Amino acid sequence: MTPSTTRPAHDSGDPLPGTAGVGASTLARITCWVFDLDNTLYSASTRLFDQVDRRMGRFIAERFGLAPDEARALQKRYFREHGTTMNGLMRVHGIDPAAFLDYVHDIDLSALAPAPALDAALAALPGRKVIYTNGSEAHAERVLDRLGIARHFDGIVDIVASDYDPKPSGAAFARMMDRLAVPADGAAMVEDMARNLRPARDAGLVTVWVRGDAAWAVPDEADVIDYVIDDLADWLAGIGSDPAS
Repeated sequence: MTPSTTRPAHDSGDPLPGTAGVGASTLARITCWVFDLDNTLYSASTRLFDQVDRRMGRFIAERFGLAPDEARALQKRYFREHGTTMNGLMRVHGIDPAAFLDYVHDIDLSALAPAPALDAALAALPGRKVIYTNGSEAHAERVLDRLGIARHFDGIVDIVASDYDPKPSGAAFARMMDRLAVPADGAAMVEDMARNLRPARDAGLVTVWVRGDAAWAVPDEADVIDYVIDDLADWLAGIGSDPAS
Protein backbone atom coordinates (compact mmCIF):
# COMPACT_ATOMS: atom_id res chain seq x y z
CA MET A 1 0.00 0.00 0.00
CA THR A 2 1.44 3.37 -0.98
CA PRO A 3 0.84 6.13 1.58
CA SER A 4 -1.07 9.16 0.36
CA THR A 5 -2.53 12.37 1.65
CA THR A 6 -5.92 11.78 3.27
CA ARG A 7 -8.92 14.11 3.11
CA PRO A 8 -9.89 17.17 5.14
CA ALA A 9 -12.59 17.16 7.78
CA HIS A 10 -14.75 19.66 5.92
CA ASP A 11 -15.05 17.60 2.73
CA SER A 12 -14.20 13.92 2.56
CA GLY A 13 -13.93 14.04 -1.22
CA ASP A 14 -11.41 16.84 -1.83
CA PRO A 15 -7.68 17.09 -1.06
CA LEU A 16 -6.75 19.51 1.70
CA PRO A 17 -6.26 22.85 -0.09
CA GLY A 18 -2.70 24.14 0.00
CA THR A 19 -0.98 21.04 1.34
CA ALA A 20 2.52 20.67 -0.02
CA GLY A 21 2.42 16.90 -0.46
CA VAL A 22 5.37 14.57 -1.05
CA GLY A 23 5.64 11.28 -2.87
CA ALA A 24 6.13 7.80 -1.50
CA SER A 25 9.75 7.86 -2.65
CA THR A 26 10.39 10.74 -0.22
CA LEU A 27 8.88 8.77 2.66
CA ALA A 28 11.10 5.84 1.73
CA ARG A 29 14.18 8.02 2.31
CA ILE A 30 13.22 9.03 5.84
CA THR A 31 15.77 7.89 8.40
CA CYS A 32 14.33 9.59 11.49
CA TRP A 33 10.73 10.03 12.70
CA VAL A 34 9.88 12.71 15.26
CA PHE A 35 6.59 11.98 17.04
CA ASP A 36 4.53 14.17 19.29
CA LEU A 37 3.02 12.26 22.21
CA ASP A 38 -0.42 13.28 23.48
CA ASN A 39 -3.32 12.87 21.02
CA THR A 40 -0.81 11.72 18.39
CA LEU A 41 0.38 8.28 19.49
CA TYR A 42 -3.05 7.60 20.94
CA SER A 43 -6.49 8.82 19.95
CA ALA A 44 -7.86 12.05 21.38
CA SER A 45 -11.08 10.08 21.92
CA THR A 46 -9.52 8.61 25.08
CA ARG A 47 -9.93 12.11 26.57
CA LEU A 48 -6.66 11.54 28.39
CA PHE A 49 -5.47 15.09 27.89
CA ASP A 50 -8.76 16.33 29.35
CA GLN A 51 -7.49 15.03 32.69
CA VAL A 52 -4.29 17.04 32.32
CA ASP A 53 -6.33 20.09 31.36
CA ARG A 54 -8.56 19.76 34.42
CA ARG A 55 -5.58 19.31 36.72
CA MET A 56 -4.01 22.49 35.35
CA GLY A 57 -7.14 24.36 36.36
CA ARG A 58 -7.18 22.69 39.77
CA PHE A 59 -3.50 23.54 40.35
CA ILE A 60 -4.20 27.23 39.63
CA ALA A 61 -7.37 27.26 41.75
CA GLU A 62 -5.60 25.72 44.74
CA ARG A 63 -2.43 27.80 44.40
CA PHE A 64 -4.20 31.18 44.11
CA GLY A 65 -7.46 30.50 45.92
CA LEU A 66 -9.57 31.06 42.81
CA ALA A 67 -12.99 29.78 41.90
CA PRO A 68 -12.94 27.09 39.17
CA ASP A 69 -14.19 29.43 36.44
CA GLU A 70 -11.62 32.08 37.38
CA ALA A 71 -8.84 29.50 37.38
CA ARG A 72 -9.97 28.21 34.00
CA ALA A 73 -9.93 31.70 32.51
CA LEU A 74 -6.41 32.34 33.82
CA GLN A 75 -5.24 28.95 32.56
CA LYS A 76 -6.43 29.62 29.02
CA ARG A 77 -5.15 33.20 29.03
CA TYR A 78 -1.65 32.04 29.92
CA PHE A 79 -1.86 29.36 27.22
CA ARG A 80 -2.69 32.00 24.62
CA GLU A 81 -0.19 34.57 25.79
CA HIS A 82 2.78 32.37 26.73
CA GLY A 83 2.50 29.24 24.60
CA THR A 84 1.74 26.99 27.57
CA THR A 85 -0.09 27.52 30.84
CA MET A 86 3.09 26.55 32.68
CA ASN A 87 5.14 29.22 30.95
CA GLY A 88 2.66 31.85 32.07
CA LEU A 89 2.78 30.59 35.64
CA MET A 90 6.58 30.59 35.59
CA ARG A 91 6.98 34.04 34.04
CA VAL A 92 4.25 35.84 35.93
CA HIS A 93 4.27 34.03 39.27
CA GLY A 94 7.62 32.20 39.51
CA ILE A 95 5.91 28.83 39.90
CA ASP A 96 8.25 25.82 40.25
CA PRO A 97 7.81 23.98 36.93
CA ALA A 98 8.71 20.58 38.39
CA ALA A 99 5.90 20.81 40.93
CA PHE A 100 3.45 21.86 38.22
CA LEU A 101 4.46 19.05 35.83
CA ASP A 102 4.26 16.41 38.55
CA TYR A 103 0.80 17.61 39.57
CA VAL A 104 -0.82 17.91 36.15
CA HIS A 105 0.54 14.58 34.86
CA ASP A 106 -0.69 12.63 37.88
CA ILE A 107 -3.54 11.15 35.85
CA ASP A 108 -5.37 7.86 35.42
CA LEU A 109 -4.12 6.01 32.31
CA SER A 110 -6.70 3.23 32.48
CA ALA A 111 -8.53 4.65 29.44
CA LEU A 112 -5.36 4.09 27.42
CA ALA A 113 -5.32 0.56 26.02
CA PRO A 114 -2.25 -1.25 24.66
CA ALA A 115 -1.81 -0.58 20.95
CA PRO A 116 -0.65 -3.78 19.19
CA ALA A 117 -1.38 -2.39 15.72
CA LEU A 118 0.76 0.68 16.37
CA ASP A 119 3.45 -1.50 17.94
CA ALA A 120 3.59 -3.64 14.80
CA ALA A 121 3.57 -0.61 12.51
CA LEU A 122 6.45 1.01 14.39
CA ALA A 123 8.39 -2.25 14.31
CA ALA A 124 8.07 -2.40 10.53
CA LEU A 125 8.77 1.30 9.98
CA PRO A 126 12.35 1.94 8.80
CA GLY A 127 14.35 4.60 10.61
CA ARG A 128 14.91 5.91 14.13
CA LYS A 129 11.94 7.08 16.20
CA VAL A 130 12.08 9.85 18.81
CA ILE A 131 9.58 11.78 20.93
CA TYR A 132 9.25 15.58 21.07
CA THR A 133 6.63 16.73 23.57
CA ASN A 134 5.50 19.75 25.55
CA GLY A 135 4.79 17.34 28.39
CA SER A 136 7.26 15.80 30.83
CA GLU A 137 9.59 12.88 30.17
CA ALA A 138 8.03 10.92 33.04
CA HIS A 139 4.58 11.36 31.51
CA ALA A 140 5.89 10.30 28.09
CA GLU A 141 7.48 7.17 29.55
CA ARG A 142 4.26 6.20 31.34
CA VAL A 143 2.20 6.64 28.16
CA LEU A 144 4.66 4.72 25.99
CA ASP A 145 4.77 1.87 28.50
CA ARG A 146 0.98 1.77 28.70
CA LEU A 147 0.70 1.62 24.91
CA GLY A 148 3.37 -1.09 24.77
CA ILE A 149 5.55 0.82 22.30
CA ALA A 150 8.40 2.22 24.44
CA ARG A 151 10.96 -0.11 22.86
CA HIS A 152 10.76 1.67 19.52
CA PHE A 153 12.00 5.08 20.72
CA ASP A 154 15.63 5.95 21.37
CA GLY A 155 15.20 9.50 22.63
CA ILE A 156 12.77 11.92 24.27
CA VAL A 157 12.96 15.70 24.36
CA ASP A 158 10.39 17.04 26.80
CA ILE A 159 9.54 20.55 27.97
CA VAL A 160 12.34 20.47 30.55
CA ALA A 161 14.97 19.52 27.96
CA SER A 162 13.52 22.31 25.80
CA ASP A 163 14.39 24.83 28.54
CA TYR A 164 10.64 25.34 29.03
CA ASP A 165 10.45 26.87 25.55
CA PRO A 166 7.35 25.14 24.14
CA LYS A 167 6.32 24.19 20.65
CA PRO A 168 6.06 25.78 18.16
CA SER A 169 9.27 27.63 19.09
CA GLY A 170 11.75 27.50 16.23
CA ALA A 171 14.70 27.84 18.62
CA ALA A 172 13.47 24.93 20.74
CA PHE A 173 12.93 22.85 17.61
CA ALA A 174 16.51 23.49 16.51
CA ARG A 175 17.80 22.44 19.94
CA MET A 176 15.68 19.28 19.78
CA MET A 177 17.14 18.40 16.37
CA ASP A 178 20.66 18.87 17.69
CA ARG A 179 20.04 16.93 20.90
CA LEU A 180 18.44 13.96 19.13
CA ALA A 181 20.62 14.14 16.00
CA VAL A 182 17.61 14.64 13.74
CA PRO A 183 18.75 15.30 10.15
CA ALA A 184 17.17 18.21 8.29
CA ASP A 185 17.10 16.05 5.17
CA GLY A 186 15.51 12.65 5.65
CA ALA A 187 13.32 13.25 8.69
CA ALA A 188 9.58 13.58 9.33
CA MET A 189 7.50 15.04 12.15
CA VAL A 190 4.08 13.73 13.19
CA GLU A 191 1.80 16.03 15.24
CA ASP A 192 -1.83 16.51 16.22
CA MET A 193 -1.44 20.30 16.55
CA ALA A 194 -0.91 21.62 13.05
CA ARG A 195 0.66 24.90 14.18
CA ASN A 196 3.47 22.95 15.83
CA LEU A 197 4.55 21.73 12.39
CA ARG A 198 5.73 25.17 11.23
CA PRO A 199 9.32 24.81 12.56
CA ALA A 200 9.56 21.35 11.01
CA ARG A 201 8.40 22.69 7.66
CA ASP A 202 10.91 25.57 7.89
CA ALA A 203 13.70 23.10 8.68
CA GLY A 204 12.86 20.94 5.68
CA LEU A 205 11.22 17.97 7.40
CA VAL A 206 8.29 16.05 5.95
CA THR A 207 5.26 17.02 8.03
CA VAL A 208 2.30 14.85 9.04
CA TRP A 209 -0.81 16.14 10.78
CA VAL A 210 -2.93 13.64 12.72
CA ARG A 211 -6.26 15.31 12.17
CA GLY A 212 -8.41 16.33 15.12
CA ASP A 213 -11.60 18.32 15.49
CA ALA A 214 -10.50 20.69 18.27
CA ALA A 215 -10.26 24.30 17.10
CA TRP A 216 -6.72 24.68 18.45
CA ALA A 217 -5.53 21.64 16.46
CA VAL A 218 -6.78 22.72 13.03
CA PRO A 219 -4.23 24.35 10.68
CA ASP A 220 -4.34 28.06 9.98
CA GLU A 221 -1.95 27.53 7.09
CA ALA A 222 -2.24 24.27 5.17
CA ASP A 223 1.14 24.80 3.51
CA VAL A 224 2.88 23.48 6.64
CA ILE A 225 1.41 19.99 6.01
CA ASP A 226 2.54 17.26 3.64
CA TYR A 227 0.17 14.55 4.89
CA VAL A 228 -3.15 14.65 6.72
CA ILE A 229 -3.97 11.33 8.35
CA ASP A 230 -6.72 9.92 10.54
CA ASP A 231 -5.27 6.58 11.67
CA LEU A 232 -1.57 6.68 12.58
CA ALA A 233 -1.05 2.93 12.88
CA ASP A 234 -2.69 2.22 9.52
CA TRP A 235 -0.74 4.96 7.76
CA LEU A 236 2.60 3.89 9.21
CA ALA A 237 1.87 0.26 8.38
CA GLY A 238 1.40 1.32 4.76
CA ILE A 239 4.86 2.85 4.73
CA GLY A 240 6.48 -0.16 6.36
CA SER A 241 4.89 -2.53 3.85
CA ASP A 242 5.73 -0.44 0.77
CA PRO A 243 8.39 -2.21 -1.32
CA ALA A 244 9.97 1.19 -2.06
CA SER A 245 10.88 1.57 1.60
